[in-house]
Amino acid sequence: MHICTSLITTHLSPSPHPFRKQEDHPAYTGIKAVQHGIGLNLLLAVVKVVAGVLGNSYALIADAIESGSDVLSSILVWIGLRTAARPPDENHPYGHGKAEPVVAILVSLMLMAASILIAVESITHITTPHETPAAWTLAVIAAIVLGKEMIFRYVMRTANDINSTAIKGEAQHHRADAITSVAAFVGITIALIGGKGYESADDWAALLAALFIAYNAWNIFRPAFSELMDEAVDGKIVSEIRAIAQAVEGVSAIDKCFVRKMGFEYFVDIHVVVNGEMSVREGHDIAHRVKNAILESKPEVYDVLTHVEPH
Repeated sequence: MHICTSLITTHLSPSPHPFRKQEDHPAYTGIKAVQHGIGLNLLLAVVKVVAGVLGNSYALIADAIESGSDVLSSILVWIGLRTAARPPDENHPYGHGKAEPVVAILVSLMLMAASILIAVESITHITTPHETPAAWTLAVIAAIVLGKEMIFRYVMRTANDINSTAIKGEAQHHRADAITSVAAFVGITIALIGGKGYESADDWAALLAALFIAYNAWNIFRPAFSELMDEAVDGKIVSEIRAIAQAVEGVSAIDKCFVRKMGFEYFVDIHVVVNGEMSVREGHDIAHRVKNAILESKPEVYDVLTHVEPH
């Protein structure tokens, strides 16, 4: 006997991805990158404070403040990644992936706070007479810029590999640190060349760096907030998922396909059209084949909710 169905929905219980071991979760790759960044930032914060105080450069001290905020934000990212990697449970059937964009937003707010602090202190130093920074601080800054650019490239490569908003924010933190160091280098150089009357050049450089940090904070906040709001993902991913489902035997067409990002992973809601004369069991089997085909082909997809509609 055949039954004409109006809708069949299949959805396996939320459990760890059947094609991925928990220890292979991309969050652990991100955590390693964060740990390396924490070690470097701790070292650089100390170096910048010492060089800034001894070399009479507030731009370097402002740079140290930024590095210190990096350490705190990195610890937040670390906690967020460990939380995001936890499997679904009774209270969180869709997993803990939202912890990742939440942490990214916290990082952006910390960056914004750091930029405001640096800007206020920069203006204070601009209006307060002080000595010209020491020339040897330029060598310190050059080494800092090189180190920060190297760690930025490493962390950003990791972020792109695992598609992590929080890790991208972490990478931008390193790039912001490098930019503030470049600004300090330029400011101190101007102060040294200009001589008397140009002592505050590095303070202006710190103020410029504060504006860049604020801009960078917004660039981290915007995509993280969009993810929390379940904004539509890249159309290429949706097209690929539709093509995979369409290729499954028994699928006549794809009606709807919605994809949302949850931390490192994606959840898919898809409506497939099948022959309305087939049995409920046959439609159910097709729905499972669609789900398995998507999970096997797209390991970044954690779960698929499949609706079967007759034609």
